Amino acid sequence: MSAAAPFICDYDVAIIGAGPAGAACALALRASGLRVALLDKAQFPRDKVCGDAIPGHALKALRQLDPAFAEALWQLQPLDAVRQSRLVAPNGDSLWMQWKLPSFNSPRETFDTALLELVRLHTPTTILENTILKGLHVAAECVHLHLAEGAELTCQLVIGCDGANSVVRRQLLPLPLDRAHHCAGVRAYFENIKGAEAGLTEYFFTKDYLQGYLWIFPVGQGRYNVGLGMLSETVARHKVDLKQVLPELLARHPALAGRFGQARQLGAIQGFGLPLGGGRTVPLSGARFLLCGDAASLIDPIQGHGIDTAMQSGMLAAGQVLACFGKRDFSAAFLRKYDQQVAHRISRKLAKSYRLMRFLSNKPWLVNAGVRLARVPGLKPWVQKAIG
Repeated sequence: MSAAAPFICDYDVAIIGAGPAGAACALALRASGLRVALLDKAQFPRDKVCGDAIPGHALKALRQLDPAFAEALWQLQPLDAVRQSRLVAPNGDSLWMQWKLPSFNSPRETFDTALLELVRLHTPTTILENTILKGLHVAAECVHLHLAEGAELTCQLVIGCDGANSVVRRQLLPLPLDRAHHCAGVRAYFENIKGAEAGLTEYFFTKDYLQGYLWIFPVGQGRYNVGLGMLSETVARHKVDLKQVLPELLARHPALAGRFGQARQLGAIQGFGLPLGGGRTVPLSGARFLLCGDAASLIDPIQGHGIDTAMQSGMLAAGQVLACFGKRDFSAAFLRKYDQQVAHRISRKLAKSYRLMRFLSNKPWLVNAGVRLARVPGLKPWVQKAIG
């Protein structure tokens, strides 16, 4: 009797989620020779509720793949680069900071679409939009992806880049929500805000809610992303309704009162979740799968950004994919090298940010003192480095 023919998967690699982590991973695999599929439940362009800040480290990561990729995204910035930020302490004192790496703000609908377009133009990736992953299971020879309406795809490796509510993570690494390492946020767009400037990002802290902040970020064409993020632990303990608290703070915060009197809100206030990095150590991989970006809880606990860490993790995942196919080893033990890379390159810094956030969370006087100290010649760079 002849041996059974080997099982042939539909794809070598399936990346679930076409946001920054998934797109960066696909770009990093562009010359691999592997059959790569990039799946997303949405049709692009699509909105992604967040603060819309594009960190300089995100562009730096792309530049490592190809300087032309970073340059293409830089063209999205219709205004001056974001070089300055204003941090307002609970007592109303301000700290003005200059950023070293060029960065900008862009609605995620625009940014993520442009990033996915780079994948279309520069890789042989099969892009499957409007493709909903309902579930998956790992078998000896491949991963079976169960899609909407009963369809199925198979792959040798699956990479979960599908966000805070990742199906891949829930199915393969189910963990209860840890509110001490999760942030809840709300966001709305405004125009005609008094005193708002293009190229200036503003952060406001209050004595009541130090485990988070309120922000005003310009996104072009006279529009501003205005939002509020707070540790989910605090939200649950005090039963905080962020959609109610945001307009209240805009009206009564000492540094904001009067600035929104003539402002016009564009659309409803929308909520979102941010899984913070730097917390408990949990696996990011297993047999035939990896997690990246928000699915791997890589949000910065101090600043709340995650596009840069998402892209960095996507690129690290691509490196691990190449190693797996080079060795023909898709075991959990071999894939654990990816966890080690993420810990070394990303998570250690996030852990420091998390500890600092917790340390400051009940000390408004210390935040006030830090802003005052930053005015002392020679101390400002130290303060800026401490907050990232």
